[in-house]
Amino acid sequence: MNIIQNQYFDGERPLYESCDVRLERVRIGEGESGLKESRRIEAVDCEFEGMYVIWECEDVTCRNCHFAASDRAPLWYNRNLRMCDCLIDAPKAFREVDKLTLERLQISDGAETFWYCRNGQISDFKMENGLYAFMHANQFKIRNIQLQGKYIFQYAKNIEIHNAIFDTKDAFWESENCTVYDSEIKGEYLGWYSRNLRLVRCRISGTQPLCYCQNLILEDCTFAPDADLAFEKSSVQATVVGSITSVKNPLPGSVIKQIPC
Repeated sequence: MNIIQNQYFDGERPLYESCDVRLERVRIGEGESGLKESRRIEAVDCEFEGMYVIWECEDVTCRNCHFAASDRAPLWYNRNLRMCDCLIDAPKAFREVDKLTLERLQISDGAETFWYCRNGQISDFKMENGLYAFMHANQFKIRNIQLQGKYIFQYAKNIEIHNAIFDTKDAFWESENCTVYDSEIKGEYLGWYSRNLRLVRCRISGTQPLCYCQNLILEDCTFAPDADLAFEKSSVQATVVGSITSVKNPLPGSVIKQIPC
């Protein structure tokens, strides 16, 4: 593997079609498409500032790297991307990525990120400003995350989440086959029009949750006092610990059991 250390690159496609390269303490500055269409790349302690820096690449690993706010849309159309201990300040960070593994990542501007990404595993992750994050995402396993934003996981499919904190409006709208375990979900209009949404031991807050759902399942969940007008026109099988402020017109055949705390 060719090793490049302590160098600065800028301009248009400075490392285009690189192959079998390890970057150490490299800075890719102003310009576009620094590593476009590259293969088997390892980046350690690197700084990325130019736009569209890693596109159409395969087998890329990034460790302890920083993607600056100027690095717009840095990680699109990649295959087999692994990242750990990275900080991403760039907007629209991920799109159309297949086979994505993220550990100990922070994203300060999560707007429009993870669109159409698939086959992902994410752990120990924090995202702020996640506007429309994870739209149309498919086949993700996610653990120990904090997400703040609006409209997260719209149209997402086949998502499994453990130990999360969501602070978001309109999460899981029109999602399909999503399961959330042991999580806190704060926000209005949760899960509207979802199909096969399952919540297990979750705490739910925010007005009008879980309306117009098909085959909604809740197991041992709790509802905050502001989670009112729940389940309107939903088909639901639910076991709720404690009380629900109000339930509005679930579909016939629904079963909602409330058990003491």
